[in-house]
Amino acid sequence: MENNCGITCIIPFYNEGDRIFPVLEVVTALGAFDQIICVDDGSEDDTLARIRQRWPRLTVMRMPENQGKTAAIKRAVQAVESPYVMLMDADLRNLEPNELAQIVRMIGTCPDVDMLIFRRLNAEWFVRMNRADVLLSGERILRTADLRAVLAGPVDGFQLEMAINEYMWKHQKEVCWVPWSAKNTYKMDKRGPVDGFLKDVMMYADILQYIGVISFVRQMAGFARKPLRGKPVLT
Repeated sequence: MENNCGITCIIPFYNEGDRIFPVLEVVTALGAFDQIICVDDGSEDDTLARIRQRWPRLTVMRMPENQGKTAAIKRAVQAVESPYVMLMDADLRNLEPNELAQIVRMIGTCPDVDMLIFRRLNAEWFVRMNRADVLLSGERILRTADLRAVLAGPVDGFQLEMAINEYMWKHQKEVCWVPWSAKNTYKMDKRGPVDGFLKDVMMYADILQYIGVISFVRQMAGFARKPLRGKPVLT
């Protein structure tokens, strides 16, 4: 597959072990990206060394210590030269290569769209109930200039997706979602039910502290409500 609009794929990871390898297998096989950047956010396992051994041509960076997803992406963006960036989580399951290839092609045929969010259609009910399947989706394609503008602000920790949404809303950017069948691995599956639940609570507390309850509700009510034109609304 070839892409003519120029996209860099950024995949941050932290202690993901084997989970990142199916993601990289799909992403690297597409041949769709100007560059693929993996950022190790201070992992304590050997994932970084294994990636370097298996994919020596990938751009791999390492944070000196665990600083969170936002800091890892901020580091990666410094090396981006393409006009678009695709952000992708490292713990995705059930990736369909043809589905991803179709989504990547879409951005090249829709120059009026500033961001595509991959809506996680197979998310659990407790994720869909507050539209986190869209608002907090870690998979999205947006203009590099817009991402840099967001990262230039006071954004940190778990705040990145909502910060991007808020920036797009305030600057009246055109944002659509596309159906996405891949599933992410929940924190409770990685860390156990207690620690995973506490991490989720910390995530939402971090998000609410950043944007406030009113902005959070506003995003739930009105942000990224429409699918990309010509695509059916799947629920």
